[in-house]
Amino acid sequence: MCGVVGIVSTGPVNQMLYDALLLLQHRGQDAAGIATAQGKRIFMSRGTGLVRDVFRTRDMRNLFGEMGIGHVRYPTAGSAMSAEEAQPFYVNAPFGIVLGHNGNLTNAAELQDDMYRRDRRHINTESDSEVLLNVLAHELQRAVTGLTLDPDAVFAAVDALHQRARGAYACVGMIPGFGLIGFRDPYGIRPLVLGHQLGPRGMEYMLASESVALEGLGFQLDRDIAAGECIVITEDGQVFSKVSAAAKNGLFPCVFEYVYFARPDSLIDGVSVYEARLKMGESLAQRVQEAFPKGDIDVVVPVPESSRPAAMQLAMKLGLSYREGFIKNRYVGRTFIMPGQEIRRKSVRQKLNAMSSEFKDKRVLIVDDSIVRGTTSQEIVQMARESGARGVIFASAAPPVRFPNVYGIDMPTRNELIAYHRSDDEICRAIGADALVYQGIEAMKSDVQSFNSQLTGLEASCFDGHYVTGDVSAELLDRLEASRRQQAEAA
Repeated sequence: MCGVVGIVSTGPVNQMLYDALLLLQHRGQDAAGIATAQGKRIFMSRGTGLVRDVFRTRDMRNLFGEMGIGHVRYPTAGSAMSAEEAQPFYVNAPFGIVLGHNGNLTNAAELQDDMYRRDRRHINTESDSEVLLNVLAHELQRAVTGLTLDPDAVFAAVDALHQRARGAYACVGMIPGFGLIGFRDPYGIRPLVLGHQLGPRGMEYMLASESVALEGLGFQLDRDIAAGECIVITEDGQVFSKVSAAAKNGLFPCVFEYVYFARPDSLIDGVSVYEARLKMGESLAQRVQEAFPKGDIDVVVPVPESSRPAAMQLAMKLGLSYREGFIKNRYVGRTFIMPGQEIRRKSVRQKLNAMSSEFKDKRVLIVDDSIVRGTTSQEIVQMARESGARGVIFASAAPPVRFPNVYGIDMPTRNELIAYHRSDDEICRAIGADALVYQGIEAMKSDVQSFNSQLTGLEASCFDGHYVTGDVSAELLDRLEASRRQQAEAA
């Protein structure tokens, strides 16, 4: 999972891009990059680490121009800490294209081989984003007639890209002297939104992974980019768009955006993330009510931050006390998107501290947004017991994560998932809780879809094992796991 942003402004764009990346920092903490354009020249700065650490004053001063894109990276493909794989990526022909990508391609290996053998293009990293950029560049070169680039050529190139690329991708690109492009895969798995504001010298436009980035910079949210849609914003502020014929299956956004990744104050595909999490809390309350008699629970405690709405709504529905029993150190990153099991385990204690006064001699219901590897859950249960809890029930606002995700979430290895081939009772024992309650799959889907009837469905493969792109085989999952093991051994 990554964050992308693109802006066509009427003044210097460097500070705006920096501020937008800060608002998208939760989507990736491994690397960050900004590319801007002034005339036909491209200026770029990128590196590993948080946004505040990657960009220095001298870097920002050298990012000239009124148009640019930015990216924050959370590694799901390629090496975890390689500066070479920080985005945006750049190719010099045709015209010069810079691209930032959020998602994962499921046929990246085949495309990379195809790029070399058929298209005579060299891929220098293991990143599927570089593969995607080269596919776009090749198809754009084929689509352009003469020396002039126009929106129709871009639409034709993206149409051809949809025919070749498989998986999830929401991208922003920039072509100096021309403008910005943004496009979304034919299923709309990864999010992308469009907004505008009136600048000092005319209309300004912004593309971003989440609406919170727009609103934080004073832009008005216009709409989500549709599944399979390509949008072109020229450097003089003209907007063109086209939905590809490849987008014939409907809209299937990733449900994990609503469960965990997105900020609660974002709107994604017409659904408030906050409202969706409240609704999930109501459904989870029903499961808890069915499983435990009244009086078995003294207090409800959330695991900050993303489980708070669900926990608050659950407590309200059941008439239970709600308490903040865990205090979060905001200067430690999100443990789910940290590479390496040991790093995640160690960082839980650094990130959270339990207040004994809220646990001592109490029967506690701890609510988290999900249980993936179980590392965090196990540590949290242990912290509650060390703080004197008389009993610990653990509740997940999402169903069991039993299957790998291949569309941009870092859970490609089945054996890393605590729910893989384990019963709920076995999971409960593994994390050390007295009891465990999971959200139902259909309830979770219904909770999100109830806010937007235009959603065809939800990409929920990590919960139900159904991969909407239809090209995910057991052989592909085996290859991904083998690649992941090789990367871990090389690290």
